[in-house]
Formats: sequence, structure tokens, C-alpha cells
Amino acid sequence: MTVSEDFTGQTSRFRSELLVHCYRMTGSFDEAEDLVQETFLRAWRSYSGFEGRSSVRTWLYRIATNVCLTAIERGGRRPLPSGLGAPADDPEAPSEAASEVAWLQPFPSALVTHEDPAAVTASRSGIRLAFIAAMQYLSARQRAVLILRDVLELPAAEVADLLGTTTTAVNSGLRRARSQAGTVKAGPG
Repeated sequence: MTVSEDFTGQTSRFRSELLVHCYRMTGSFDEAEDLVQETFLRAWRSYSGFEGRSSVRTWLYRIATNVCLTAIERGGRRPLPSGLGAPADDPEAPSEAASEVAWLQPFPSALVTHEDPAAVTASRSGIRLAFIAAMQYLSARQRAVLILRDVLELPAAEVADLLGTTTTAVNSGLRRARSQAGTVKAGPG
């Protein structure tokens, strides 16, 4: 087996769930596709140094999250249409008509299959445009922590390792992200 075949065999099954992860981070399906390509390029380049101290999935999520954080930091904040994003004062009030925002896109439902592990995650938390828009109000790091902890349900210690920080910083960031996004998850943080 060649290194290329080994790499493909180890990583290809995670492509679709990484696409969903990158989409949640950026709000743009097109940008998410580019970021997944960058993730796999970086993973391929560093595959010979992968020591297996974490799972291949965790290793790929670390790379994908860092690729997304870099892209978000380079791009700065993007404008959101009114009616999407932050919670309204009156939950009964209809949302305003949103103007066209090219980068904010719904995830193509044709790509979500029930056999795909990403689809299970997507069906549990939903890949809703309003959720993605609300995520854009968070800092890139808060967004990453919220997605990794609340959506993917990774343990705080694993998220801390993945982001190169402490468990305390992850838990603190998660509380701030939940508060700012207006989300509340039952159970311990």
C-alpha cells in the first residue's frame, strides 16, 4: 500500500463531516468546500509526521478548525442581513425580509444523507441558516468552541488539546459563546 492510498483510506470517510464543520464555522458552503480542500492539503503534507497520539478524526478536526480560524481572521466580520442572527426582543415578531448576502448560504440538503455521520450531527442540531447566521456574531474562537463542544459534543479536554489551550479556557469560552449567541444547553459544561 502506498502512502497516498494509506492517507486516502484513513481520511476520506471524514470529508463530508469536515465539510459540515467548515460550513458551520463560515456560513458559506462554497467557502467550506475550499477550506476542506485546504484541510486535506495540509493533512497530506503533514501525514508522514502524524504519530497517532490522537485519532485521525481528531487530527483532521484540529487542522480544519485551524484552517477555518485563519480564514475567518483574515476575512474579518462580514455583514449580516437584518432578520437573521441575534435573537429578537419579541420572539413572536416576524423576521424582516433578508437582503441578498452572497456568502451566507444554506447547506445543500442533497448532500446530507442518513448514512453519513455528519448527517446525524446535522439532524441533531440542524444546519439552519439562522443558526449559522447567529454563529457569525461570535468571535472565531468562540464559534469553534461552541461547535466543537455543543454540536460535535467533544469533551472539553479534547477541545482544549485541539485548540492548543486549557480546559478552563474552553469552558469559559463556551459559557461566553452560549451567552452571546443566546443558546443554552442543559447539563454540565
